[in-house]
Amino acid sequence: MTVHFIGAGPGAADLITLRAARMLSSADVVLYPGTYIDAEVLSHCRADTALVDTQQLDLDQILQVLVTAHQVGHTVVRLTSGDPSLYSALAEQARRLDEAGVPWDVTPGVPAYAAAAAALGKELTVPELAQSVVLTRAQARSTVMPAGETLANFAATGATLVLHLAITRAREIAAELAGHYGADCPAAVVSRVSQPTELVLRGTLADIANQVEAADLRQAALIMVGPALDPARVAESYLYDPARDRSLKR
Repeated sequence: MTVHFIGAGPGAADLITLRAARMLSSADVVLYPGTYIDAEVLSHCRADTALVDTQQLDLDQILQVLVTAHQVGHTVVRLTSGDPSLYSALAEQARRLDEAGVPWDVTPGVPAYAAAAAALGKELTVPELAQSVVLTRAQARSTVMPAGETLANFAATGATLVLHLAITRAREIAAELAGHYGADCPAAVVSRVSQPTELVLRGTLADIANQVEAADLRQAALIMVGPALDPARVAESYLYDPARDRSLKR
């Protein structure tokens, strides 16, 4: 049997892939992050599937469940919020599974930042304003950030910033970024995107922290910053320019 790492998407039961739904329906054991996904996602599972909420488990305990289930011949799904390529602890779990001789694979999911952009109705890469998106996080009671990966360095590029795992530091982050983007730079926070309790806050770096604190947000929220979120003007893409020579291959 194989352990299947599956992106559960941002939380809504209908924002997972067809492949993910099919794999959930055939799983004997499903481990899921109860903090981040809506319980309705588990409706894709069979009634007799063993469900394990990992929010109170450490890495060793999670791996014990995965390995034990594999050893008795069960089909195992390890759900991650959003997409497994971002902040999912995939690397450390996969390394330990390799050491235990347990095969595994990965099924992608809808990343939370994409769902948040959809909730805002925004394109994060607006021509001549921002053509890059930086996906990062803040460091507090968490793993230390690499030395070069500072908010100042990222902000210097002028790219659209998407910060995960940073909502408890919203005021500090807004103050730091205002020094680079300006206090009037558009900012937004999307909490529990796509779920019944979704909350969208829109503002600027000058006032977004006030909104976060008033809403008492403490987890499961993204902070998004950059001029692309509320462009004063929108340049038109060369890709669809009538003057572009479409006879040439790109």
